[in-house]
Amino acid sequence: MSNLLSRRSVLIGATISLLATGAACAGFFGRGAPKDLDLSLVRSTDAGRYLAEIKPNGGKPSVGPMHSWTLSLKATDGSPVDGASVSIDGGMPQHGHGLPTSPAVTKALGNGRYLIEGMRFNMRGWWVLDLGIDGRNGSDSIRFNVVI
Repeated sequence: MSNLLSRRSVLIGATISLLATGAACAGFFGRGAPKDLDLSLVRSTDAGRYLAEIKPNGGKPSVGPMHSWTLSLKATDGSPVDGASVSIDGGMPQHGHGLPTSPAVTKALGNGRYLIEGMRFNMRGWWVLDLGIDGRNGSDSIRFNVVI
């Protein structure tokens, strides 16, 4: 009889533990992106030195496959910015992790456009793409928000 009670106690404890873990995960992963999130993919950089536009090549990005993106940079006078150095970082702010890959500019396409390759999203949710730009108007940065 005591063996039956201890098995029952273990099963009840395990069930309660699983339910609590599921509730915690649902609360953490169920959070949506902030309601006032700026999802525009065309904006001035943080210090206003450049106008940056980023867009995925081949349609809307999805979870799983590698993506390439095109970054377009213009100076404040509207002229294209060629010869800039661009760094890319990012991640999921609500999950506390970075990008699962190391995207990079692989080619200058001319007329202020740059090819970014190696972008991949491994889960749905709110992602940020942080770009550091060093060009003819100086250094600047910009954060783009993407919801997959």
